[in-house]
Amino acid sequence: MTSVLIAAALGLLATLLFTPAAIRFFRVLGWGQRVRESGPHLYPEHQEKMGTPTMGGLVIMGAIAFAYLATGLLQGRITVTGLVVFGAGAGMALVGFVDDYLKVHKQRSLGIGKAAKLTGQAIVAVGFAFAFTRLAGGSTELSFIRDTGLELGALFFLWVFIIMAASANGVNLTDGLDGLASGSSAMVFAAYVIIAFWQFRHTCEFLPVESCYDIDLESALDLAILAAASLGAIAGFLWWNAAPAKIFMGDTGSLAIGGLAAAMAIATHTQLLLAILGGLYVLETASVLLQVISFRLFRRRLFRMAPIHHHFEVLGWHEFTVIVRFWIIAGLAVIFGLGLFYADFLTRGGVT
Repeated sequence: MTSVLIAAALGLLATLLFTPAAIRFFRVLGWGQRVRESGPHLYPEHQEKMGTPTMGGLVIMGAIAFAYLATGLLQGRITVTGLVVFGAGAGMALVGFVDDYLKVHKQRSLGIGKAAKLTGQAIVAVGFAFAFTRLAGGSTELSFIRDTGLELGALFFLWVFIIMAASANGVNLTDGLDGLASGSSAMVFAAYVIIAFWQFRHTCEFLPVESCYDIDLESALDLAILAAASLGAIAGFLWWNAAPAKIFMGDTGSLAIGGLAAAMAIATHTQLLLAILGGLYVLETASVLLQVISFRLFRRRLFRMAPIHHHFEVLGWHEFTVIVRFWIIAGLAVIFGLGLFYADFLTRGGVT
């Protein structure tokens, strides 16, 4: 448990202390936020965000790497599974960085095209799936709270792409208001600290009973450390990203966080549970899909604006009100997901 707390503290301190320096450095480089050119411009405060330093995801990923590796070296424990999971987040960060850099370089709100972005995400997902199964010896079964027994075989690579792309793009869609994505993501990784550490304490290596989890002992603790490092880094970044934001995470951060969460779900055998823990991302993504379907089929918009957090702004809600209420939704989703996780443990005979 000490190593988990150390990782969280290091991640928190890293982003709290070094984000201001990154803000100044990014300003010098001219890495400023672009306001999207299509769609209604809601309020003057959205226009005022023009030029705010972006690509803060570099700070987040740097802090996660520092906290995770430093804790691992201190404890003498770094596993292949942990490195592979972190690598998935780093790969998604690279895709997001290319997108962000092109936006800044071209001085417009559009970076790489949708097809190119999905191609990059597919490459990262397939690379992760290969490394997870071949190097880390991970399971290729479909999982909810634990493995379901349904072997996916070669379809596992496609399934990993679907999970990672959905998670990464879901966080990306959520990242439209100051601190909304970072605050909700911190809650999701807090859940994975609990899940991974619980699996470490109840691995089948210790408890050969039905309630145990079929996950390697060292890998479970390493994933808990990585999740704690992520929680700390994102929480520290939120200090500077909360309204009014001094820096944005950009696609570099949103894709990285989404990819890392998806990889964590796969490694902890909680693939489908991620859809509940990340319920806010599902809501945001669903609002965009419903908006597109409604407009194409009926030529009518279901929402005033999508993603749905902008719909409430158009209705007159203050930005901060939307953020806090959506944080509440994210928190309730996480609590419900953890409740299901614990209920499954109890129904299988778990008592501690």
